[in-house]
Amino acid sequence: MSSSGISRRRFVHGATLAAAATGIFAPAGWALTSPPGRRVAVLGGGMAGLAAAHELAERGYSVSVYEPTALGGKARSMGVPGTADDGRMDLPGEHGFRFFPGFYHHVPDSMRRIPVPGNANGVWDNLVDATDSKSERTGGRPDATLFGMLPDPRQALTPDGLRRILVEEILKQQGVKPWEAEFFVNRLIVFLTSCDERRFGQWERTAWWDYVRAEQYSQEYRTVVARGLTRSLVAAKEEVASTRTIGNMAEAFLMNIMGRGNDGALDRVLNAPTNEAWIDPWVHHLRGLGVGFHLGQRVEALQTGGGRITAARLRDRTGGTTTVRADWFVCAMPVERVSELLTPELLALDPSLAELRRLFVDWMTGIQYYLRESVSITHGHITFVDSPWALTALTQGQFWAGRNFRADYGDGNVADCLSVDVSDWDTPGILFGKPAKECTPDQIASEVWAQLKAHLNDEGEVVLADELLHSWFLDPGIVWRPEAGRNTNDTPLLVNTVDSWSRRPNAVTAIPNLFLAGDYVRTNVDLATMESANESARAAVNGLLDAADSNAERARMYQLYRPPEFEPFKEADAQLFAAGLPNAFDRP
Repeated sequence: MSSSGISRRRFVHGATLAAAATGIFAPAGWALTSPPGRRVAVLGGGMAGLAAAHELAERGYSVSVYEPTALGGKARSMGVPGTADDGRMDLPGEHGFRFFPGFYHHVPDSMRRIPVPGNANGVWDNLVDATDSKSERTGGRPDATLFGMLPDPRQALTPDGLRRILVEEILKQQGVKPWEAEFFVNRLIVFLTSCDERRFGQWERTAWWDYVRAEQYSQEYRTVVARGLTRSLVAAKEEVASTRTIGNMAEAFLMNIMGRGNDGALDRVLNAPTNEAWIDPWVHHLRGLGVGFHLGQRVEALQTGGGRITAARLRDRTGGTTTVRADWFVCAMPVERVSELLTPELLALDPSLAELRRLFVDWMTGIQYYLRESVSITHGHITFVDSPWALTALTQGQFWAGRNFRADYGDGNVADCLSVDVSDWDTPGILFGKPAKECTPDQIASEVWAQLKAHLNDEGEVVLADELLHSWFLDPGIVWRPEAGRNTNDTPLLVNTVDSWSRRPNAVTAIPNLFLAGDYVRTNVDLATMESANESARAAVNGLLDAADSNAERARMYQLYRPPEFEPFKEADAQLFAAGLPNAFDRP
């Protein structure tokens, strides 16, 4: 049963009936009848597409969403095929675990407007606080905090933990050295007091690796400061990610920890698999608002005429094509898909879109391990600091109070799911000496499991025993190509690189009826996240309303919190930057 007292089976059955009633299974190209100028084709049904459809439908527009794979995109959950037994549902799989930090505002605002029976605040009430976190180390070192920068002081409450801190960290000096930590604090202060002009004019063009002077300091410093704050935390590459991007997120997380400008708790997760807790109610609500959904439809081309987009050509799963006409088009596809549509005719209308081809995507993909018994690690997210594949994880069952794994999922022998994100697919692993991109799915599963055990099992304490493992599920976007000896990935993520801001588009294009929504669009949350996708969708909708000269209320836009204490320093830094001088706190 769900937290509302309605079973998932009853919900899905009711949603299916509603889908039939609202035309979800109508032929491709169908749209609700509406006055001229009100028809919108949303191309893509992921986070950005659903958010755009939501805002438009609330304002009376006739919206049709076209999606090739599945609604929810990379944020969805999915059943593992063939795992259901005796009336249970399939085991819950996903692209990667969900994470809702307190500085998210656009996504929570949308959630509050998705009704759920019994929830006063809609889907938002399906968020659960993750009250703890762990940064695990290998080699007998104590658990850490701050992504590995400091030993977790709670370790000192046991004799063995105290020994590890005193011997492994202090006497052996394995941690970040005091002078290295002091220098990193200086780098944070420099960024926090940098004016916007410096952030865009200097730090956007400086790699994080260079900014923190990683080459000058120890391997531990590189592991924790340079690498840990990028790959494990925000899925970026430390050698190429811009300091502005990483610094913005560091500032957001710092304010998040302090509880300043937050929507809610520091760290939140959902109380059920994503589709059950969020996507299914969202789609159901949008159908009720008149949104039409058309699955299995991949955009092949955008047709132009008269300086506008006249139609979109789509191909279905059988190879058939259809032409979709609308007054407005919101392109809510991933950047690598949008780049495929950039014909000479389209670029003639907006030459700046050619810059999309210079944006960089890379892999951050999840694998789930289904366990025969629950394991107690922490009530929150886990960072595996020394893992060459930059692993982070979450044990999910503890947050799903309305679910019973054995009774609800699989064959009755699974008690929990350990969901793991793999952020580094290019570094050799510890078992096969190969990067994940060159490992078969079986090898990936074995390699990730070995890296987890290396962090969790040491000196007689076994958290993950092999006999606990029931099965595993790798994101289906990863496909092994034997002839090439490597994988392909159908679901990569945008990775921000040095000076990529200048190549990223705004939501409003030079084509008067084409708008862009996706995590590659310029947003405040400058990373491939659900929040940036939602923010970009709102910007696209507001641009559409402006172009339509609509009197409808604009979609609400939020800003990242700016600590007022630093504003005087930023004003002084603006004068220094204009004079060609470094930040007052910067030092050689």
